[in-house]
Amino acid sequence: MSGSDAAPQARDLPFDGHLHTDQSPDSDVPIDDYARQAVERGIAEIAITDHVDFVPGTPAYAFTTFERRERVVRKAAERWAPEGVTIRFGVEVTYDRPHESDIREHLARHAYDVVIGSVHVYADSPFHASRAAAWTAGRPLAEIVAPYFDEVLAAIRSELFGTIGHLDFVKRYLVPYVTPDRLAAAPELYEPLLAALVETGTALEVNTSGLRQAANETYPAAPIVERFRVLGGTSISTGSESHRAEAFTAGL
Repeated sequence: MSGSDAAPQARDLPFDGHLHTDQSPDSDVPIDDYARQAVERGIAEIAITDHVDFVPGTPAYAFTTFERRERVVRKAAERWAPEGVTIRFGVEVTYDRPHESDIREHLARHAYDVVIGSVHVYADSPFHASRAAAWTAGRPLAEIVAPYFDEVLAAIRSELFGTIGHLDFVKRYLVPYVTPDRLAAAPELYEPLLAALVETGTALEVNTSGLRQAANETYPAAPIVERFRVLGGTSISTGSESHRAEAFTAGL
């Protein structure tokens, strides 16, 4: 599951389950652009999973409303159903432990077809570009990734999400200080995460955006997906995590 920076767009697939539209602060893609491509490329089903953040000051905090996001997606689903494309209304929630109760309340009050929980890297993170070099210098690998992996584990244990997005997205920020090969040589660091996914029945996302980023491999890479299967994992989702029209299905 490694590839070039320009991962090719796919055809004739059942699903792209992680897409961002102009209802996310970091995308400008109208939903119909994805639906049109789905028809052209033979993609039977797509999930619109725009960002929702719960930490004030973060990009998707109060960016738009649930009602607007749902209206846009449900209307598009009606428009494109006659063309043979199923459009699911989803969300990508940024998990942040101090705001778990806010996330739980939101998800209890609002119905989605698809709920992805992800850990992201913001300005105060040790993995931010301004801090990554200092954070990784002289630390053992387990200590380097602990802030990210511990938060992912908490997200899984919360059982708030049907799918955990880009399990080791932190790889994007560790290059060049820690290479993906170095992480691949320490699969034991992933074991608690994979075991928790299996125990809670949470789906593991195979996210192809890493093929377009410095990691140059999926989040997570193939050996981790295989280990998930060996441990008893049965639920997988796949997504391009497109924020641009030309990235739709890329790498899938």
